[in-house]
Amino acid sequence: MIYSYVLASASSRRRDILSNLGINFETLVSGVDESVPPGMDPETAALELAKRKAAAVLEKRPDSCVIGADTIVVIDGEVLGKPKDEGDAYRMLKMLSGRTHTVMTGVCVLYQTKERSFVEKTQVKFYDLSEEEIDRYILSGEPLDKAGAYGIQGLGCVLVESISGDYFNVVGLPVAKLHRAIEEIAD
Repeated sequence: MIYSYVLASASSRRRDILSNLGINFETLVSGVDESVPPGMDPETAALELAKRKAAAVLEKRPDSCVIGADTIVVIDGEVLGKPKDEGDAYRMLKMLSGRTHTVMTGVCVLYQTKERSFVEKTQVKFYDLSEEEIDRYILSGEPLDKAGAYGIQGLGCVLVESISGDYFNVVGLPVAKLHRAIEEIAD
């Protein structure tokens, strides 16, 4: 039986989602280097970063079950991280306008010597966005700390025409699949 859980993340969205499982947990930011080697494919990069985060926190909490995650937005093979500034946010939103992109979350669950890792993918289609819509959304400030320059759980919900896959994955933590991974690792 697992008595202690740690979320290796500073994300308030991930904390809120994990709370849905009804487990008590603490959060501890890993502080790991989040750069990836040039040319690494996005799915591998998301999983690698999740593993780094979980492993770093497990060193500090070796008796805990540690959950690491990393969410990325990918379109045309390009990974869209958090925008550097408003101009970068505009570029990303313009790129996503009227198109479908992929949100990938790498998840790594570590407990003692056990590991369960996976990547969840969700397809998200945006409406065609006018320059005015993009500018108004950027002025809200919401896009500046979100991968891909939008948050589906906030004002960004009006940009999204449809999704195919796990909604919570787009928010930042595929909780249903995570729940199953935790149950497997606890056995």
